[in-house]
Amino acid sequence: MREARHTYDGEVIKPSLTPDEADDALLEDVGIALSGLRRRTVSRRSDLTRNLILNIVAEDSGRITVGGVAAQMGVSQPVASRSVAGCIADGLLRRTASQEDGRRSILELTDAGEAERRRFALQQRDVFRQITAAWQPDERTAFARYLIRYSADARTWSENQQSGDAH
Repeated sequence: MREARHTYDGEVIKPSLTPDEADDALLEDVGIALSGLRRRTVSRRSDLTRNLILNIVAEDSGRITVGGVAAQMGVSQPVASRSVAGCIADGLLRRTASQEDGRRSILELTDAGEAERRRFALQQRDVFRQITAAWQPDERTAFARYLIRYSADARTWSENQQSGDAH
């Protein structure tokens, strides 16, 4: 496999690649780009973890457990438990008994947790605008739509993988 580097618009810098190889290389670069995206746009690592937990809980409010948070974050349960405990101590989350099974504790956002999610979303919006300031407005909007679509499709794909419906 040949290494390729790309410009922002996908033009291949290494002309020795065939069009199919260039497309494959570009798609390989997507994973690298996504892994760096959040790391480069948050002010502190703790903000990234906290925001991730709050978003996971918000998406599955009333159904998510610490184990579920761990699975979605791709970390061990003790790691997730420590992070969730910090959010609870800061008043961002609360544990409640599941309505379906009183033995299970589920996580819910508090009003403060929802406010923290909103604060972080506004901060990220401002960072997005700064990063894309040189883009045309239609490019910025199209990218935002595709990124949101990708995220929604990734969630569906992940749920299908977990349920064994992998297609």
